[in-house]
Amino acid sequence: MNSTATLKSSGNRHGGGGMPQPAGGHRQDHRGEATGIGLWVFIGVATSLFTLFIWAYAMRMESTDWSPIAMPWQLWLSTSLLVGGSIALQGASAAVRDERWERVRVLLVAGGGFALAFLIVQLWAWQALMANRVMPVGNPAGSFFFLLTALHGFHVIGGLVGWVVTTRLMWSGNIAKVMPGDLARASWRIRLCARYWHFLLAVWVVLFATLGWLTPEVVRFICGTS
Repeated sequence: MNSTATLKSSGNRHGGGGMPQPAGGHRQDHRGEATGIGLWVFIGVATSLFTLFIWAYAMRMESTDWSPIAMPWQLWLSTSLLVGGSIALQGASAAVRDERWERVRVLLVAGGGFALAFLIVQLWAWQALMANRVMPVGNPAGSFFFLLTALHGFHVIGGLVGWVVTTRLMWSGNIAKVMPGDLARASWRIRLCARYWHFLLAVWVVLFATLGWLTPEVVRFICGTS
C-alpha cells in the first residue's frame, strides 16, 4: 500500500506519466516568442533601411553623370542559390514539427551551404564588374551596385552567425541523447532562421530587379513626372 502511494506520488511529480518533464519548458517557449518578436522588429528596421537606399538610388539616376551598367550573369546563379537556401531551411522548419531530426540536420546544413555559396558568387560578380572597369567609385550606378550588394551581404553574414549557433546545437551529439530543452531551443531557432532566410531572399529579389531593370523612365512613370 505504501509502495503504491509512493509510486503515484513520484509519477505526479514527473507530470503524471512517469516521464520527467523538461525543466524550463515554458521559459523556452517565452524566450522563443520574445526572440521571434525581436526578429520581426529587426526585419522591419532593415526593410526601412533598404527602402531608403533604393529610393536614393532611384533619385540619383536623374543625375547627368549616371551611366547604366550591365548586370553580371553571376547574379542569376547567386539568386538561385539563395532560393535553394530558403527552400532548404523551410524544409528544416517543417521537419522540426514532425520531429524528423536527421532530416532537419541535413536541410539545416544545406541551407547554410547555399548561403555561403551565395556570398562567394556575389564576390565573383564583383570581380567580373571590376574586370570590366566598373569600380566602387566614379560611376554612381557602379557605386550603388557595390553598396547595395555589400549591405545585403552583411545581412547574410549576420544570418550565418545565427545559423552556426543553431547548427552546432543540432550536431552536438546523438540526437536521441540531447536534452528536451535543447531540442526545444533548436526548434524555434530553426524556425527563426527560415524566417530570416525568406526575408533575405525577398530583399535580394527586390534589389536585383532594381539594379537590373529600374530605369529613369520607369522612375518618372512611377512618380508621375513623365
